[in-house]
Amino acid sequence: MSDSPTRAVIADDEVLLREGLARLLERSGFAVVGQCGSASELLALVQEHRPDLAIVDIRMPPTHTSEGLDAARVIRAEFPQIAIVILSAHVDVDRATDLLSSGERSGYLLKSRVTDVDEFIEALDRIVKGASVVDPALVQQLVAARRVKDPLDVLSPREREVLALMAEGRSNAGIAHRLWITEGTVQKHVHGILMKLRLPSTEDDQRRVLAVITYLDAR
Repeated sequence: MSDSPTRAVIADDEVLLREGLARLLERSGFAVVGQCGSASELLALVQEHRPDLAIVDIRMPPTHTSEGLDAARVIRAEFPQIAIVILSAHVDVDRATDLLSSGERSGYLLKSRVTDVDEFIEALDRIVKGASVVDPALVQQLVAARRVKDPLDVLSPREREVLALMAEGRSNAGIAHRLWITEGTVQKHVHGILMKLRLPSTEDDQRRVLAVITYLDAR
């Protein structure tokens, strides 16, 4: 991977938050190439700079409903290589699933739950490198919203725990650390998950993404 800094754009109509986030990213080695407060400006910035990462709020002018997410969909369709992070004050299950199911290099984080700068920067790095990262609060709502016919019923309670941590973008080592089990045990659980969900035989990394998408869609 290149040693050049990750180039980022930030879209949020809260000026103080946007400026603070920009300074935080720059102190952490990112190159913030653009900031804006509307979806139209975001699309123009992406067209001009072709960044590695776009950090987007869902609700922006003029209606403060889904402008940011709509812009994120356009970016994902036109520039699939750009990592997209929704940094929102709101939990929106349907909209989150829609974006995260579109592929890797995506994340949904809640502003109010970003309390550790190092963990936040680490999450951004993982997303840029190809992970899908979901805020645990959103994961809980996705679990609560599942329908009666749950494709995850085939999984054991421990496998569900492992899959939930996979959905947060954690590596096998990170999952092992969180659950106080060995990395080898995690690998066995991951293998069991992939087999039980009957995912197609592709690259392991891609199957992990498919497993996470299945998890997010199971509601």
